[in-house]
Amino acid sequence: LAMLDEQGFAGKYDFLYLPIDFKSRACLGYAFVNLVRPEFVPQFWKTFDGFSRWVLPSRKVCAVTWSGPHQGLEAHIERYRNSPVMHDSVPEEFKPAIFSSGRRVPFPT
Repeated sequence: LAMLDEQGFAGKYDFLYLPIDFKSRACLGYAFVNLVRPEFVPQFWKTFDGFSRWVLPSRKVCAVTWSGPHQGLEAHIERYRNSPVMHDSVPEEFKPAIFSSGRRVPFPT
């Protein structure tokens, strides 16, 4: 979240899911981000496609692609609403997150 916000996207996304390996607690190397307006996409693409200035040293380079078949906030909510990752036993920081005006809000049930 901090990285998105620091790169100028604070309040410009309403969904974020960073899949995590529950055992190692390591990121799987990709994320799903839904921007609130289509006109934010070109700047997001320009900023993150080829991005490599990670907080933790890494040789990995970000590649931005469209997510299919899920596009838009409602599609992501529907995709994850009944997913095992939303189970009560899964820590909140591992779950998909919904945002409104830059603040995390409860995931719709």
